[in-house]
Amino acid sequence: MEGFLLQASIYLIAMVVAVPLSVRLGLGSVLGYLIAGIIIGPVLGLVGAETEDLQHFAEFGVVLMLFLIGLELDPRALWEMRHRLLGFGGLQLVLTFMAIAAAALVLGYDLRIAISAGLILSLSSTAIVLQTLSEKNLMPTAGGRSAFSVLLTQDIAVIPMLSVMPLLAIPGLMTFNEDGSISRGAEEDGHHDDHANAAATLFDSLPGWGQTLATLGAVVAIILIGHYAFRYLFRFVHMARLREMYTAFALVIVAGIAYTMIIVGLSPALGAFIAGVVLANSEFKHELEANVEPFKGLLLGLFFITVGAGVNFAFFGRNFGTVISWTLALMLIKGLILFAIGYGFKLRGRDLWLFTLSLAQAGEFGFVLISFATQVNALPGLVAEQLLLVVALSMLLTPLFFILYELISARLSDSEDNPDGPDTIEEQAPVIVAGVGRFGQVVHRMVSASGLRTVLLDSDMNTIRLMRGFGFRAYFGDPTRPELLHAAGLSKARVLVVAIDDRQDAVRLVKYVRQERPDIAITARAQDRLHVYELFAAGADHIVREMFDSSLRAARYVLEDMGLTEYEAHEMETAFYQHDRHNLRELAELWQPDLPVEKNADYMAKVRELNANLETALVTQLDEPQEATSGRRQRGDAGALTGIAARRPGGFRGDA
Repeated sequence: MEGFLLQASIYLIAMVVAVPLSVRLGLGSVLGYLIAGIIIGPVLGLVGAETEDLQHFAEFGVVLMLFLIGLELDPRALWEMRHRLLGFGGLQLVLTFMAIAAAALVLGYDLRIAISAGLILSLSSTAIVLQTLSEKNLMPTAGGRSAFSVLLTQDIAVIPMLSVMPLLAIPGLMTFNEDGSISRGAEEDGHHDDHANAAATLFDSLPGWGQTLATLGAVVAIILIGHYAFRYLFRFVHMARLREMYTAFALVIVAGIAYTMIIVGLSPALGAFIAGVVLANSEFKHELEANVEPFKGLLLGLFFITVGAGVNFAFFGRNFGTVISWTLALMLIKGLILFAIGYGFKLRGRDLWLFTLSLAQAGEFGFVLISFATQVNALPGLVAEQLLLVVALSMLLTPLFFILYELISARLSDSEDNPDGPDTIEEQAPVIVAGVGRFGQVVHRMVSASGLRTVLLDSDMNTIRLMRGFGFRAYFGDPTRPELLHAAGLSKARVLVVAIDDRQDAVRLVKYVRQERPDIAITARAQDRLHVYELFAAGADHIVREMFDSSLRAARYVLEDMGLTEYEAHEMETAFYQHDRHNLRELAELWQPDLPVEKNADYMAKVRELNANLETALVTQLDEPQEATSGRRQRGDAGALTGIAARRPGGFRGDA
């Protein structure tokens, strides 16, 4: 137990120290994990033989990552992007694979090794490139969107690559290495999968046609169960109303599918990816993402640390010239191919250079494929060690390539950019509605009727089922959870509507979102005046009292029934609304959250003053000349927003 805790502490300390520093320096989290592994492994010698066993456990993070990738790949969105995926992404993969495989054959390597190397090195770093593009605000450019298309294609291509690797196995590879390095082949790792091997024995005893049917049946079963059964299982789990049950259910889905795929001889990552795609349109999509994401992040980070800890610096010293020349040759080959593809698709100037320089490295999936290839005897240990160093070194050089892009970009004039202008950005959901009760539904319906897309979040299963029954895409989950909000697109949304029932949860949600996104517009529902003050202090832009508008309309009808004309009743309603808004603005400044209202002397005095002057103020307001009120915002009969707004540098804005 003591040894386990010591090793766990070493890995976690390395992770929490190296990764934030790496991100702060602009190197990305993946390089931070690699550097952390190098420091605790080859440099300090704090970890040793257990690293390889730990890596097998950490590879489950790859399965979780592909499950999340599948969740993000809505089949309809993929179809809309088919031209870019097949154009930019498909050409890059095919041409890079052919060039690298041909170079390996020229160097005298076996055809199967050349194919494996071509597949591995054709990928680029999704983690580094996307993070850097986002940090530098380059994603909306034509070059950034084109790079994203290539990376998305590569992520999808990992699935067939993992499926193909076992077919490239080299018989007798354990005796292939002449330098004494040990290959991590299937024979060495068999003891880790005793249960899987026992189940696979039954599968292997089937005739060839039986194995084919069993394999196809497993894939079809995953699709059907994911589409029809998971929602009922999730509703059953929801009955417990325990957050840890949601997490357990998400992990059961991924682990169960992975185990099934191992039994039928397919990649567990393939099954996880298929399940993710099937569940991409599910109401549980964001809840699944929120529950799986932390495990994926930790396990992937652990995987990259073990890769860094396993770097053989003695081997690097003996093969320094080979590794450096391979790395530079790789980045040159990929750069030339990317430049030609970008030019052929009419990228020019800054966009062309961004597309070329951002994708010229190898990627983190290369570590996954190299590890998998050695396990299935598709790569000898000597070549695997060399490829690991090439992938890591090319990723380390990527920040320098972005610096080079900035230098080139500064020398280019605007006229040298793409003459057709930037690509059209794919539509994002600009509005997030947190809470889809009667209030949130009306907001959603009006916004949707105006042609804008919304993301609907609610923690009530029945509400979600009702909304999806009417054809609206609503997602189950607690809207106050940060990971769920980010999964729903908080970083890109323009408006957040807070319409959840619990008043304190609403305040916490507004406060969190205001800290994360100072620029986002927040409209919040308040239950009463005190709730208005709380939401105001938390940072909401527009605050709407849920009963205020309907009460005003009811009072107007009473006035009409008592003999006032429709015009007179409407004017009285408008005057009362404006007076109440003004009062709330003044009272919000006096409200103190840590003091009961009745003990807040200034607040109570102001309330008594305003109540005493109510009738006089309304009469005065109604008697004002028409020209003085013509510029005021008029409210329609359907009811305008009736809250107060958060304090901003420009003052107190919005409807009260």
